[in-house]
Amino acid sequence: MTATSLEQPRTRPFAWCRHSLVLARRSLAKTARNPGPIINGIITPALFLVLFLYLFGGSVAGSTAEYVQYLFPGILVMGAGLAGMVSTGTAINLDLKNGVTDRFRSLPISRVAPLLGSVLADLVRYLIAVAVLFALGALLGFRAAGGFGAALAAAGLAIAFGFCLSWVTVFVGVLVRSAEVVLAIGFISFLPLQLGTSLAAPVETLPGWLRTWAEINPVSHAMDACRALLDGTPVGDSVTTTLIWCAILFVVFCPLAVRAYSRQQ
Repeated sequence: MTATSLEQPRTRPFAWCRHSLVLARRSLAKTARNPGPIINGIITPALFLVLFLYLFGGSVAGSTAEYVQYLFPGILVMGAGLAGMVSTGTAINLDLKNGVTDRFRSLPISRVAPLLGSVLADLVRYLIAVAVLFALGALLGFRAAGGFGAALAAAGLAIAFGFCLSWVTVFVGVLVRSAEVVLAIGFISFLPLQLGTSLAAPVETLPGWLRTWAEINPVSHAMDACRALLDGTPVGDSVTTTLIWCAILFVVFCPLAVRAYSRQQ
């Protein structure tokens, strides 16, 4: 028995991790050649930040200086997940449609690796979007009253939420037959998830029917958690609730996406 065969069992349990990282690098290489998705993921939340700030700052908070402190955490959650989550499902759907995944199935790699690799690549895009948002927020007058550590915690929580939420679009991307349908579903779901929240105004000021939705919307909990962290105010149960939602989204939709991917012919 050779030394290679003796070492193989020890590396096999972690092979899925190595395969996922290789495929994540492939996805990032594709992004370098076609930077449209990452530019869209950065520009969209930045535009929302500027537009909402100067459209509603005076009427909601009395001044843009006060409103940016309220608005920025919600845009942070948007930039770390919602704005780019559609591209994840679309990219996987295009790989299925173009036959790229047929090549993956012929290779001795884990079934989860192509999906996880795409999501891991999106984490890099989320990090870039968050860095750009913090830089733009600082230019517009935002200051993290909770300090540098709290800002890192808020960014980490927003990115973790985006990572778990993206598995929903991964599942949709595997199930449907065209990228156009993925985009349509993503756009339709984007509006209630993003706008039916505490993004632009406190939940208490919303109409009754919209307030009910905002109070159960997981995106609202993520925004409230990041807002409390960045403002240095008591977080209450918002962080715990957000982490519970992250666990639910990941535990439910990651296995569903992997199973649906494995059953693709």
